[in-house]
Amino acid sequence: MLNQRLSQKMIQKLSPQQIQVMKLLQIPTASLDQRIKEELEANPALDEGEEEYQEVFDLEKEDSNDDSDQSDDFELDDYIKEYIEDDPVSYKLQDGNVKTEDEKNIPYAVESSFHEELERQLGMLNFESERELTIAEQIVGSIDEDGYLRREPIAIIDDLLFSQNIEASISEIESMIARIQRFDPPGVAAKDLQECLLLQINLKLEKGEENNVVAKKLAQRIIVEFFEEFTKKHYIKLQRGLVISESELKDAISEILRLNPKPATTFLTSNNRDNQYIVPDFIITNREGELELDLNNKNAPDLRINDQYLEMLKSYRDTTEGRRGSKKEKEAILFIKQKIDSAKWFIDAILQRQDTLYKTMYSIMQYQKEYFLSGDERKIKPMILKDIADVTNLDISTVSRVANSKFVLSEFGSRKLKTFFSESLQTMEGEEVSTLEVKNILSEIINNENKRKPLSDEKLKEMLQDKGYNIARRTVAKYREQLNIPVARLRKEL
Repeated sequence: MLNQRLSQKMIQKLSPQQIQVMKLLQIPTASLDQRIKEELEANPALDEGEEEYQEVFDLEKEDSNDDSDQSDDFELDDYIKEYIEDDPVSYKLQDGNVKTEDEKNIPYAVESSFHEELERQLGMLNFESERELTIAEQIVGSIDEDGYLRREPIAIIDDLLFSQNIEASISEIESMIARIQRFDPPGVAAKDLQECLLLQINLKLEKGEENNVVAKKLAQRIIVEFFEEFTKKHYIKLQRGLVISESELKDAISEILRLNPKPATTFLTSNNRDNQYIVPDFIITNREGELELDLNNKNAPDLRINDQYLEMLKSYRDTTEGRRGSKKEKEAILFIKQKIDSAKWFIDAILQRQDTLYKTMYSIMQYQKEYFLSGDERKIKPMILKDIADVTNLDISTVSRVANSKFVLSEFGSRKLKTFFSESLQTMEGEEVSTLEVKNILSEIINNENKRKPLSDEKLKEMLQDKGYNIARRTVAKYREQLNIPVARLRKEL
């Protein structure tokens, strides 16, 4: 049985403008310029420039029916009048206190990418037919950014059939792969690390290099017969299996360590050249003991409303003076309003992003003032997202968005913002210190250990406790893994 009921409830929903602000908060400075360009392309009412534009006031949605009353016309005319005649309001992105620098044109050397170099070497081979060349190009195109060919021959056969309508056999594919594996850099087109190292050591032996021939041949045997023992650093098993001395094993392993596990890394691609530089989102300057914070906005253009849209509004006012606007005219002017409002919302979102970024970073700077004045990482205080959220009156999720993938530049170098956030650890004296301090000391201990007898996690725990840090062995293991430091057995050297 159907019943009608009246109920009241409260729900919280984010407006499109709030969602836009949250998305912009996550974008680092290096990507903000691209996001602004996308908005400029999508919204013709938004334009670049330092000119000021007049503020747009809200307009109630117009009734587009033919029988719209005089009040609709009055509201529309009132909107146009307010928009055209109101005092100008600046929506420039640059703040007077923010440092601006001219963009420097950094020259780059013209270099071939990894795949371009492989294609160039393909051109030096003699192919019996166009079909063979197509197969070779398909294989080269399947080589990944590390220089490995991780696709199986049967998968390459399927690719050729679907994309090139060419039927090939496994023997043809394997034969072509063998030819490509002769290319520079050595080790290219290997299916895994073992084959990559083997290709390189074989090439050295084929060239007849006279230096350390015995060690090279021994390295070849290790890669072929004892690769698992080598990767796990079971040196005793290697010595017993090969019946060699420790010095001979050391020479052989030294030869292997000279090989390149990622052949493609010898090439610098133009696509990756931007990744060589960190673009800081914040800049902190020490002015005789006083810290100054600036936002890095030099790549973000100033935004304004397109002047043509103002002219359209003026034109509509002039042509409809003394009469009621037609349905098409109202639809056109409402479309213009939507675009103008969208542009204004985006500009407001950018400004709100700047305000939130500054407020959050300023609180972090004050919280970690001792570090920014001295550069001593031991002075980084324990700090969690909630600490900054309480100071700024922002939501924890907002602080998290600000800290994500942002960098701050100080006189001590660039640093990821999220590295300032850490839990606290209690010392033997009851003092709270940052876990970053413990990790730095742990890393220092491991760097200075005897690599012939690496320290176990239990021993590391004891040494940290001797320094006054109350820490458990499992916590030591967790911090070691976070620092990407392997277990003691894998740190062992001859």
